Amino acid sequence: MNEYPFVSDQRQASIEAEQARFITKVYGWMSIGLALTGAVAYLVSSSPAMLQLIFGNKLIFWGLIIGELLMVGYLAAAVTRMSAATATLVYMLYAVLNGVTLSGIFIMYTGASIVGTFLITGGTFAAMSAYGYFTKQDLTRAGNLLYMALIGLLIATVVNIFFRHPIMYWIITYAGILIFVGLTAYDTQKIKEMNIIGNEGTEEDHKEAIMGALTLYLDFINLFLYLLRLFGRSND
Repeated sequence: MNEYPFVSDQRQASIEAEQARFITKVYGWMSIGLALTGAVAYLVSSSPAMLQLIFGNKLIFWGLIIGELLMVGYLAAAVTRMSAATATLVYMLYAVLNGVTLSGIFIMYTGASIVGTFLITGGTFAAMSAYGYFTKQDLTRAGNLLYMALIGLLIATVVNIFFRHPIMYWIITYAGILIFVGLTAYDTQKIKEMNIIGNEGTEEDHKEAIMGALTLYLDFINLFLYLLRLFGRSND
């Protein structure tokens, strides 16, 4: 069935082919970001001195966290004004910083459980992303509800930092998994639709791919971290 009823079948096929090439670029950049984060996290975790520097000094740790948030905010707010090369650099630097702060998971959990959880995350992410890409159903309403739920999740997480309630911890964990499973499908559909047909190979096309990659990267990382709460085995 033609997704665009006012264009010819040939034009429809051309649009779908361009969308497929675009989403492939998005997945490619997302994969590069994930690989960079994983490599940096593993290397940092292998250095006791680096671990002591990062996690033994709250000022440095929270400085890195704030730096990550500022990078994401800067990229989202200023991507239209920056060059494609700058957007790519900021994305890569963010992936590196995230790897530094995520190195702590190698202290907390066994390597086998981290790898197992990563594979579970990858399979879940692939299934939901494929659903978001191929479904004809408009996921906008569901996506809006999920983003509202995400705000509630963030508030609950901050509150539980102070109260450390175990039941709330597990409610947040399961809610986080459900939210990011749903957001993976919604964001994939949104990224597919945001691609401007006809600008393939341009700077704008590259920046669209970087922003799409960042969105899916964040979905993957957050889903992985919530699943790690369930499947991760302590190193103790």
